[in-house]
Amino acid sequence: MSELEVRELRYFIAVAEELNFSRAAQRLGMAQPPLSKAIAQMESRLGVRLLERTTRQVTLTTAGQVLLDQARIAVDAVHAAARRARRAGQPTPQLVVAVKPGGDAGLLREILAAYRGTGSHLPPPEVVVGGSGEPIAMLRDGRADVALLRSPFDGQGLDSQTLVVEPRLAVLPAAHRLAGRRRLRLTDLKGEPIPRWKGAAPSTTAYYTGYDGAEAGDGHTGLAPADTPEGPLVASVEQLLEVVALGQAVAFLSRSTTERHQRPDIAYRPVTGLSPSAVMVAWPETSRSAAVATFVQAAHDVATHHPDHMTALA
Repeated sequence: MSELEVRELRYFIAVAEELNFSRAAQRLGMAQPPLSKAIAQMESRLGVRLLERTTRQVTLTTAGQVLLDQARIAVDAVHAAARRARRAGQPTPQLVVAVKPGGDAGLLREILAAYRGTGSHLPPPEVVVGGSGEPIAMLRDGRADVALLRSPFDGQGLDSQTLVVEPRLAVLPAAHRLAGRRRLRLTDLKGEPIPRWKGAAPSTTAYYTGYDGAEAGDGHTGLAPADTPEGPLVASVEQLLEVVALGQAVAFLSRSTTERHQRPDIAYRPVTGLSPSAVMVAWPETSRSAAVATFVQAAHDVATHHPDHMTALA
């Protein structure tokens, strides 16, 4: 059986995502007959049905779903390899570090200083600050060499190392009925709307809404999906704080993030039973870069002096 080509995988991804040959052909900028022929040839060569076609609809078979998942990874890897090769061939290569605001627990500047202190033979670091979800996307598509990320994230294709683990706090309007308490239990927030992050995977949504399997600390489990009405969609910490201050929701943020965003209309309170926030350094598992290895070592060395580092090792 001959190998599938990247072009064919792109064809299949378009059809599998659109579940409509006409829309997929339009998306690819080609006519529908050659697209249909290409998919049929793929099925013949693989010896399995990838799509079930009727006059009314197109659906994925089990084999088709597996191929879609793997095809996305393969196509992304090809694009990332080309991008990394182009960057490596530049006259002055750089180590691109991706991070989102508040995603480093205050470690980044020290890590950069430690990296620079290892010698001038390494490429200089270039930090790119992106929004929610951007650092890991940059790492996957080859725009970044290494990233500082907060868990949870999809680690497929990546290596990572935990740097620090810090507690998360409840974020409440200053006038909230619970703002006067010194400490809360997770179940105290049952029935409170909690913001949803745009584009978040189900596991990430469970984490941000507090029902990711943590214990409530009193013999009961934490919140369940039915306990947390959907609050507004948010795309940044600043947006999250605004909807909380307006009384539209409560939320959870890492301790270091709350320290950077002190406001008179917001109250931060410790929560028993809430899962913590881990800051991790991540890089492609195929990376053999000496610069990446040096940055990871620098991150580890700096994190050992952080007050929350021992929690990460527990």
